[in-house]
Amino acid sequence: MRKRRIARRVQEIEISGIRKLFEAAVPGSINLGLGQPDFDTPDHIKRAAIKAIHEGKTGYTPNAGIPELREAICAKLARENALTYDPGQVIVTAGASEALHIVMQALVEEGDRVLLADPGFVSYAALATIAGGQPEGVPLDAGLHIDIEAAKEQMDGARLFVLNSPGNPTGAVESRESVQALVEYAQDAGVTVVSDEVYEHFIYGVSHWSAARYGEDVITINAASKTYAMTGWRLGYLAGPMEYVEQCIKVHQYCQAGATSISQYAGVEAYNGDQKPVAEMCAEYRARRDLFCGGLQKMGIDFPIPEGAFYAFVPMEEQLIGKVLSNGVVIVPGQAFGNNAKGYARMSYAASREMLRQALLRIESAMGV
Repeated sequence: MRKRRIARRVQEIEISGIRKLFEAAVPGSINLGLGQPDFDTPDHIKRAAIKAIHEGKTGYTPNAGIPELREAICAKLARENALTYDPGQVIVTAGASEALHIVMQALVEEGDRVLLADPGFVSYAALATIAGGQPEGVPLDAGLHIDIEAAKEQMDGARLFVLNSPGNPTGAVESRESVQALVEYAQDAGVTVVSDEVYEHFIYGVSHWSAARYGEDVITINAASKTYAMTGWRLGYLAGPMEYVEQCIKVHQYCQAGATSISQYAGVEAYNGDQKPVAEMCAEYRARRDLFCGGLQKMGIDFPIPEGAFYAFVPMEEQLIGKVLSNGVVIVPGQAFGNNAKGYARMSYAASREMLRQALLRIESAMGV
């Protein structure tokens, strides 16, 4: 039989280690592997979706997204991030994942270097590779923040720098000084900054700083997924310079056409409506962080306490990771997040307090403490 031909750029990437663990979890396991909020989408957002269905708003939408949603996103960016965008500079996407994909496809040429934190979110390197680029890890410091001087040294000749704060898998939040320094140096070096800000509302005791406040050559990416517990709705967006948006919309048209109509109408209510549920979720995540990370520390595990998102990134050898998995706690081995992540594990505390308590007992048992 003739050998099947497959594009090399796809063969060079692996199936997400996070997804493999998520799908392989055995019954009875406590899943701390996936970044999945355990909250339900707030009722006022669900009602807006139901209303849109009853009103027959089930057809195609403009490729860039319905005008009222793009206007709501612009208002949100001005209100919360001190950013000024016109609705024409916004593309509504099927989650932040699609936004990242179309940016890479539109901006990365064959062989272009794409800088990203290492450890960093699994999708960045894979999407850069699919676009023909060369992903290149930027090391973190002992506190799991981006090593600013190392990043500066690597920027010359690069095409993109992907900045993710609060970070996945680390939970680190970059300071205003760091964000400003990275953006300003990138501008001087001719590097476009892609700022993934999906965890911006889940921050504990520090502040979030949007990269586009400090330079014009920045593309802001965000989503309703984490903020409003809408992961399955697949609703995100990108906002950036018009020259980039005009090219990104071409890729979006042909790979997606448009985000789901019902999700978009729900999104209008999410961004314009009551924000109290977001604050309530943040407070609960903070309590869970304190419970879970405090429990790990009592076992003698020393690691930087996350400042944002809902992940603990802890030092853990491969043998212990295997024991924890065998004890029915799904966690993600660090190597899924980059070359510098071996010897770590990511654990999500987006689970109920009771589940976290049980997970701690199982981890303690695996450690033999």
